[in-house]
Amino acid sequence: MRSAVSQTAWIESLSPWPRDGFGLDRMRALLRELGEPQRGYDAIHVVGTNGKSTTARLTEALLAGEGLHVGTYLSPHVSGWSERIRVGGEEADFERAIGRVRDAAERLGATQFETITAAALLEFAASDVEVAVVEAGLGGRHDATNVLRSRVAVLTNVALEHTQVLGETRQAIASEKLAVVQRGSIVVLGEGEWKALAREHDPSAIVVVSSDNIALAQAAAEALLGRPVDQAAGLGVTLPGRLEVRGDEIRDGAHTVEALRHIAPHLPRIGAIVVSILEDKDAEGLLRELARHADTLVATQSSNSRALPAQVVAERGRWHFRHVEVVTDPLHARARAHALGSPVLVTGSLYLLADLS
Repeated sequence: MRSAVSQTAWIESLSPWPRDGFGLDRMRALLRELGEPQRGYDAIHVVGTNGKSTTARLTEALLAGEGLHVGTYLSPHVSGWSERIRVGGEEADFERAIGRVRDAAERLGATQFETITAAALLEFAASDVEVAVVEAGLGGRHDATNVLRSRVAVLTNVALEHTQVLGETRQAIASEKLAVVQRGSIVVLGEGEWKALAREHDPSAIVVVSSDNIALAQAAAEALLGRPVDQAAGLGVTLPGRLEVRGDEIRDGAHTVEALRHIAPHLPRIGAIVVSILEDKDAEGLLRELARHADTLVATQSSNSRALPAQVVAERGRWHFRHVEVVTDPLHARARAHALGSPVLVTGSLYLLADLS
């Protein structure tokens, strides 16, 4: 029996990206070896650009408030890997969950995300959940989560992201995300402009609400249950790295212009900003938007392999900020920002926040 520590170390050693292109063949083969655990419960599938994790957690809370035993799958994590798999309102035993699937995943050469997704789906089956709330990783059509028995699909919103994989326009990206919709299921949209695309998948109903996370969660829970649900059960739900306040520091993993505009009304005037941006994000747009909140920028670089070099972020930032410094190490960058001004906003990537946890 492998040691518990080795499971996480092994997961960390895997590539999150498929070497042979995106697709579901390997994921389906892995689930067959595990006994098709995803067939044992209904699911709510959450896709979109921003707000997926918060919407999923709120949906979990609302369903639990109605007496259901719920499994929830989130990504990425901020404080630790165990954030990703939840059962009954608590983090599952991540080491045990990975241990159940490791042998099969190794035989098939599964990616990091495929392996964790399979572990979550098997954990839900082993825990006899009544419903799983599952957040997609990237897009939808070829995402490893697109193997569910989904009764409800939620599209939070659509912005330009991962354009090399999902397409160059919002329309193309929305099409990829809505490919998770199953015939006869219910679609919940945070943006009404995608109704025509949703209809192409022959859902039984389309519900359009605001893109507010709690409104989406309530609509999803009500679509599943077929009855009204009180929002009260969602009060107090918080997630690491989503407008998280730690003393004179505010942390938010906003990685799109739309996400920054969403949190803007909740921000005070910021003294200094620490930012890391992934190479496939709109760095110019993010920096332009961030400059509305502060004059000082500390450019850094998360440990993610797709992070832009800190120097590149700084060079672009100098067009928008009066004072820009480069501090490659995130911990040192945060300390420098606190020396330059207060409060400090740490943003641009959940991977940066994970490095600081």
